[in-house]
Amino acid sequence: MDSVTASPSLAPAGDVAGGGFLPPEAPLTMVPSRFDQVTGAKRAGGRIETAVQIRRLFVFAGTALLTVAGGYEMYDVLKVGGITVLEGLLLVFFLVLLAWIAFSFLPAIAGFCVLLAGRQPGLPIHSEGPLPDIASRTAMLLPTYNEDPHHVMARLRAMVEQVAEIGHDARFDWFLLSDTTDPDIWIEEELTFLALRRACGAERLYYRHRSDNTARKSGNIAEWVRRFGAAYDTMIVLDADSLMAGDTIVRLVHAMEKHPDAALIQTQPIIVNARSLFGRLQQFAGRVYGPLIAAGNAWWHGPESNYWGHNAIIRVKAFAQEAGLPELRGRKPFGGHILSHDFVEAALMRRAGWAIYMAPTLGGSFEEGPPSMLDFAARDRRWCQGNLQHLAVLPARGLRWVSRLHLMTGIGSYLTAPLWLIFLVLGLLISLQAYFVRPEYFPKGFALFPTWPAQDPVLAAWVFAATMGLLIVPKLLAYLVVIGRRKERAAFAGSARVLAGIFVETVLAALMAPSMMIFQSSAVAEILFGRDAGWQVQRRGDGEVTRREMYRKFAAPTLFGLVMGLSAYAVSVPLLLWMSPVVTGLVLALPIGLLTSRRMKAAALFATAEDKCPPPVVRRASQLAAAPRIESGSALWQLQQNNELLRYHLTSLPARRVKPGQIDVALAVARAKIEECSTLDDATAWLDKAEMRAILNDAAMLRRLLQMPRSCERNELPG
Repeated sequence: MDSVTASPSLAPAGDVAGGGFLPPEAPLTMVPSRFDQVTGAKRAGGRIETAVQIRRLFVFAGTALLTVAGGYEMYDVLKVGGITVLEGLLLVFFLVLLAWIAFSFLPAIAGFCVLLAGRQPGLPIHSEGPLPDIASRTAMLLPTYNEDPHHVMARLRAMVEQVAEIGHDARFDWFLLSDTTDPDIWIEEELTFLALRRACGAERLYYRHRSDNTARKSGNIAEWVRRFGAAYDTMIVLDADSLMAGDTIVRLVHAMEKHPDAALIQTQPIIVNARSLFGRLQQFAGRVYGPLIAAGNAWWHGPESNYWGHNAIIRVKAFAQEAGLPELRGRKPFGGHILSHDFVEAALMRRAGWAIYMAPTLGGSFEEGPPSMLDFAARDRRWCQGNLQHLAVLPARGLRWVSRLHLMTGIGSYLTAPLWLIFLVLGLLISLQAYFVRPEYFPKGFALFPTWPAQDPVLAAWVFAATMGLLIVPKLLAYLVVIGRRKERAAFAGSARVLAGIFVETVLAALMAPSMMIFQSSAVAEILFGRDAGWQVQRRGDGEVTRREMYRKFAAPTLFGLVMGLSAYAVSVPLLLWMSPVVTGLVLALPIGLLTSRRMKAAALFATAEDKCPPPVVRRASQLAAAPRIESGSALWQLQQNNELLRYHLTSLPARRVKPGQIDVALAVARAKIEECSTLDDATAWLDKAEMRAILNDAAMLRRLLQMPRSCERNELPG
């Protein structure tokens, strides 16, 4: 980097050739859609074939049959001596939860059959063979929010290099869309982005920082569409932790060209670079079980699949016309901007007749996962609020019934946690009632024999075993798929290791599940009581959780486990043994949390194909992330020391639009503080983050501030 050789005041805002960080604007109209009416003519795309309708019949009829059969057996367990109110409630909750399990089980069976037969579910995109020619212009969008700029640029550079290596770079522009609010991270983003431009060439690499974070990620993407969308046919939306292989990117664009009825094609991201035990478990489970589940869902979704918010290609025209999100009525957490925007955007585009496809067998799509249970729970808390907001979207006019089902599935994925909790509590209350409340052996009226209020423990055990079978069988089927393919079996280092990994993962997942049930139930309760999740920074693979935070967060699950265990023991030891899987997981929540958050030196049993032979884009991103960082410091110090960085920063600032009578409070307070400062170090110490952001967004104030001397320079002045 060039050091400052002249006063910062000599760096005018327009003194950057080529327009700074962004290309010329190409505006595209994008207005919020209406939920109370359908506007515009529907397209005839995405026709549902008879085969897909038959597949859906299999899934729903099978779910109904399994639920009825399980419910009948559960009724046999409870009916001895008559059904009490508590037992009736228990039966209702059991039916709901069993239906949820069965609805996941049937697609897994279908996915097993499809993969075993070697077929391609969803949109058939071949991941092998020569790369096709493409004509479309595509924008690669990477939104970021207070992420580590060094790692973000490493992933971005790895993808840029791969696309250039295969000779298709002329068709792609790359946009880093920043919603970062931390001033130091913001300037570090600009600094590392300039280094990325020098390494890869400034052409087709762009950076935009948004000071107004309206609607979070969905607003970030929508703002880009309105400013630049008309210049592009398609866009591939990434997350800050996303990676995609160059050939996968090209094949996705080609698939969109071949299917003009498609608005969106979703890939199946695979977790990579996990370092903690929890991360390894998530990576292993996603890699082994994920393909089976994704294949089964794609098999019956057809052209009415879903969108997961990243690692997907979208037709810009369709997105701009149909996927504008309105603001929900009411106060947060249910009102306001939609947090889980992806499901809704897919539903709106499908409403207009566009097809939404999944390509689960394409490969070359990667992401990173949370490093600990607490990080997973924190992300889940935000997703929980976003999915519960979908209750207001469900009545929207014109939505396809499958789109409504996707929304209901997202809602149900969080409501099932409190349902399981209530189910367990009801079971415990029934046992306590039977133990402490004197039974009525001789009911009113004539009876030759007494009524013995008892339940059939053998039948109850069979019902429990059958329910667990619905959860475990898909894992075994996924194992058969892995070992049934020679290439996959070799990539996982043998069938015995995979089976051992599945066994240990199942045990650890069972121990962690009760704590996650408590966390999710707590999240639902907080949202129902009106608490907003906010927008927290997500810890990535290198993040560490402090022991103090562990003790504080795992106190509730541990206390609940102790109460449940003591209550069960008060009834009988057999009841305690029966509930031991749940009680053990809760009582040991803290040790399990500490154990699973520890960093692992090797993948051990949970090694995946990507660990043994990392794909080139993953390997390259890891190499770049491990390289020395660019030295950085406070935002003001960086801008004062680096003239090039200052010029680009000033050029990238949008024109200030202040309404008459409107006062920027943060800027006004910052101006008052600066009046009292004599050095740049004083200003750095006295300005808070909001005030610093205001200064960084105001070119005149920033120039004035940067003309101040450093403390060391002032001390060197004579006299």
